[in-house]
Amino acid sequence: MTKHTEIQQPLRDEISLSKVLHALSDPVRMEIILKIARAGQVACGAFDIPMPKSTLSHHFKVLRESGVVASRREGNELINSLRSEDLEARFPGVLDAIIAAGSR
Repeated sequence: MTKHTEIQQPLRDEISLSKVLHALSDPVRMEIILKIARAGQVACGAFDIPMPKSTLSHHFKVLRESGVVASRREGNELINSLRSEDLEARFPGVLDAIIAAGSR
């Protein structure tokens, strides 16, 4: 993995379908990506998910390390966005299909 703005994230060619699907198999992580898909980018602290901060951080780490989400630091916050272009280049249509199915 390569460092991007001090946060470990895989390069486009390192993203694997099995890791993406594993990351999206959890309902909390699906909730996270659906919110990001609607908003474009969302700070970690803006999610109203009732769980310990450490557990929520774990979910973001899984999404980031799988290549689904990109995180960048702005001051004290981590801003998250979907890696739509990278995922579309690697697995055409997969992210859109998953978001569409999760939005129902």
